[in-house]
Amino acid sequence: MKIFDSHTHLNDEAFWGNEEQYLKHAQKLGVVATAQVGSNTLLNERAIKLAEKYSNTYAIVGWHPEDAKDFHEAECTKLMQQLQHPRVVALGEIGLDYHWDTSPQKVQRKVFEEQIEIAMENKLPIAIHNREATEDTYAILKNVGKNINGVMHSFNGNVEWMEKFLDLGMNISFSGVASFKKTKDVHEAVRQVPLDRIMVETDAPYLAPEPLRGKQNEPAYALYVLEALARHRDMDPDVLAQATYNNTCKLYGIENEEN
Repeated sequence: MKIFDSHTHLNDEAFWGNEEQYLKHAQKLGVVATAQVGSNTLLNERAIKLAEKYSNTYAIVGWHPEDAKDFHEAECTKLMQQLQHPRVVALGEIGLDYHWDTSPQKVQRKVFEEQIEIAMENKLPIAIHNREATEDTYAILKNVGKNINGVMHSFNGNVEWMEKFLDLGMNISFSGVASFKKTKDVHEAVRQVPLDRIMVETDAPYLAPEPLRGKQNEPAYALYVLEALARHRDMDPDVLAQATYNNTCKLYGIENEEN
């Protein structure tokens, strides 16, 4: 079995300086590739450093909605430079977060739209963060048209919303939320998402899956997310792991070689 953790944060303070041990643990559990996701200048730089240092580790850079208030001309210029790095495979995580609301919603929407345009100019997929802002997130993505390419990270909506985002051309990635007992809408989305559009992630250090819920998450635990998805779909975990690995490589434009 080989698993691609399509969205994780070893660039976070919870891991920084000890990332090698977490990657080794991940390898032991079959998690052989990771995408390290940024959210501001510092975390974007760290994501790139990790991608430069470790094989089968890739970087996703962008400005998170919580940090949108600090995305000005200088930060935009820096982001444009970072996107040229050969180990950067997507722009993200970008989107809307109306739960924490640390940046004004109007600013979040503006920065989200700006970054979508930047991604399209650079022919890169986008990794979308959506928390309590589904309608606005969908409206902004739909307004882009049919050239969109990306993934709804840590999807926690119902089947109806999943189908709407699929129709826009988005992949659907599931985190530990899909392993929680009470997230029935997400379970149903897992069952119904097409096999060629599903991805798996940890979003570590957040959202540790069952049976480790409440603990600090890490890339290795993508195995438990994968196993939960396989149970919901009544699938062989090895078959699902291969499908999610292939889907991630395809979206991120990574040559799919045997590890």
